[in-house]
Amino acid sequence: MQLGELEKLVLNYLWEHGTADAKQVHDHFKKTRGGSLNTIQSTLDRLHKKAILAREKQGHAYQYRAAIEKKAFLGELIRTVTQDFSSDHNHVLAAFVSLSADLDEAHLDRLEALIKASRQQKKDEAP
Repeated sequence: MQLGELEKLVLNYLWEHGTADAKQVHDHFKKTRGGSLNTIQSTLDRLHKKAILAREKQGHAYQYRAAIEKKAFLGELIRTVTQDFSSDHNHVLAAFVSLSADLDEAHLDRLEALIKASRQQKKDEAP
């Protein structure tokens, strides 16, 4: 899924803040990025149409929130990109090894712990 720069910024804002209406999002970005309230409203609407944001009408405005957790969204992006280039898991693993070269010891330890937890979960779920 392709997201524009503003869409990414807005999505990150909502992951960090939970819920917000268009005016709150605009107020946040007008200091650092500029742009009109209409641009923010259009961006929120596009993200909603892509099913990335959920919204609920409160008074005259919609309250927006992320419809998917950041971790799940990033996982889906990685899955989509890697499947576009190769269905060979060895290529995907090699890419992760390449990325891990930039990680410090603490992050490598965290990655190792996550892999261990994933293995244990699979064992626990096995019949």
